[in-house]
Amino acid sequence: MVRPNLLQSNVKTGHDREVFAVYPYRSACPQAVWAQLIAEARSEVFLAGYTSYFVWLEQPALLQTLRCKAENGCRIRFLLGDPDSDTTRQRERIEAVALTVSTRIRVTLENLAKLSDTEGVKARFSAPEDGPNRIGLSVFRFDDHALVTPHLARTVGHDSPLMHLRRSEESGMFDRFAEHIEELWSRGSDIRTSPARA
Repeated sequence: MVRPNLLQSNVKTGHDREVFAVYPYRSACPQAVWAQLIAEARSEVFLAGYTSYFVWLEQPALLQTLRCKAENGCRIRFLLGDPDSDTTRQRERIEAVALTVSTRIRVTLENLAKLSDTEGVKARFSAPEDGPNRIGLSVFRFDDHALVTPHLARTVGHDSPLMHLRRSEESGMFDRFAEHIEELWSRGSDIRTSPARA
């Protein structure tokens, strides 16, 4: 016989039911999870990581996938940090790694330049005043799923924890993070994704 308190402790009944999975490191989240979320998104792919460079390295044929999705009506957005900003330079001093923040951003810019002629793909730099606050939180949205990474102290993204959220209610965890990146997007400035800029 199952005791009610044991059942309740193992079944999510509150706001945490939107927490689908957690990983102690972003790198511990299988690449197959990212691939599935990207592949299954029909209306929204919003990558609001400060650099988002790793998705280009870890997801095969991502350019073709995003181009195809955009051509089929899926909105593709990237919200990046400005590689030349004070926030970026300060973070580079904190991390002190060879693959700098600005270099990682430029990996994304270089790939976005190859999508510059694709309708439905948009990219912005976050507003300078938002930089210090948003560099510590990455949110990647795929329709009603999101992967959220709060960056810890001096750690780079792959060493920070990750939460996989799945929307199940209004104004829940998922909506809070979705509204957060929409607000940042509204204050951002469009990136001219030409080869020269990348």
